[in-house]
Amino acid sequence: MSKLLLGKINLSRIDKEKLFKGEKGIWMDVTIWINDAPDKFGNDMSIEQSVDKGEDKIYIGSAKYYTPKEPVPATSEDVRDLPF
Repeated sequence: MSKLLLGKINLSRIDKEKLFKGEKGIWMDVTIWINDAPDKFGNDMSIEQSVDKGEDKIYIGSAKYYTPKEPVPATSEDVRDLPF
């Protein structure tokens, strides 16, 4: 079953020298890690810009599994206030 992750990427951390041009735009190689357990911030995934062997890792983002919010059941008072 597929799972949705929502995340953020910090564009200011990207090493622009590692971007490359392809037929359909400007590209960047990334490494994506799915964590065994959430980190201290609750992130389930880490995103790194790919670097050459021996270079320091460049962490550019993270993501969490999407969990839908539970709907709040309507009460009889909620229904009584409807305009119809």
